[in-house]
Amino acid sequence: MWPFKSKYQKLKREDVVDSICQLEKQEADIEQGIIEKTKQIEDLMRKGKAEKNRDMQLFLAKKITMLKEEKEADIKRGMYLLYNIKLAKRLKDAIDDNQFIANTGKISMRNLLADQKGLAKFLNKALNTKVKDEQILTSADEIFNEIQDSYEANDNIYGVQKNDDALLAMFETEKGLDEDLDIEQSQFDEEKEADSSAN
Repeated sequence: MWPFKSKYQKLKREDVVDSICQLEKQEADIEQGIIEKTKQIEDLMRKGKAEKNRDMQLFLAKKITMLKEEKEADIKRGMYLLYNIKLAKRLKDAIDDNQFIANTGKISMRNLLADQKGLAKFLNKALNTKVKDEQILTSADEIFNEIQDSYEANDNIYGVQKNDDALLAMFETEKGLDEDLDIEQSQFDEEKEADSSAN
């Protein structure tokens, strides 16, 4: 018997629950920030599509890029908090399970699980199957990422920066479509006036 108690033995369920509540509040605040940044990005995208001045388009594109980077950082922070919440909940479940087992009499599963060597062998076999399958998936994912990451935008076509150009190209496309519609409407109006004059 160890002379000192483990810190986990002194751990109270209510302390763990309080920690979970605090983590969930932080995660909710970050999630709200992500939603707000997403709306800002969507608004700036609309402005960029409507904007005719290329310098202003570039300014909006850079602002969008900055917000996207901030949003990405927030998403990572949110995922970190979610992971902490998951582990804290598992710890709470372990406390609950420990209390449940302590308060419960004989359990039929105990006889089945008493063979620790057999259990270890079974679990290792299941784990090895899972690991092999996951390695196949992660290897394929790495290949996808490696191929996609090797792509570089052609400076002859875009020429500013990769992130800026994607947005600028989108703005130009939207503006071009509007201009084509304006030209077609003008031609239609002129033809209509010519027909009216001839009559």
